[in-house]
Amino acid sequence: MIDLVNISVGNAAGYALLGYLVVFFGLVLLMCVIFIMGKIMHKEKPAAAPAAAAPAAAPATPAPKAEPAPGSAGDFKLYNTDPRDAAMVMAIVADTLGKPLNELRFISIREVKEDEV
Repeated sequence: MIDLVNISVGNAAGYALLGYLVVFFGLVLLMCVIFIMGKIMHKEKPAAAPAAAAPAAAPATPAPKAEPAPGSAGDFKLYNTDPRDAAMVMAIVADTLGKPLNELRFISIREVKEDEV
């Protein structure tokens, strides 16, 4: 029987080392399982047949100017507000109303300080 109350320093170090080895072995095993699952989930699909060769003398045309997304509500003004904070406010309002963001129209967003209330 092992006496865990009156244990020597050498035995304590051995038990500690054994515990560390078990934990690291478990972590390595878990890492291998996750790596294998990642490979299975992200299998590369075979490459499609190359498209027909484009004519070599095709004239280069400039790309058309990007149009706003359908349903875009246009521009709005920010007054003393960080764009990141404004985006969060808009997302919270859209979520609370249960409407898509492109169906809402924001005219301006202004931060109200505590002393202005």
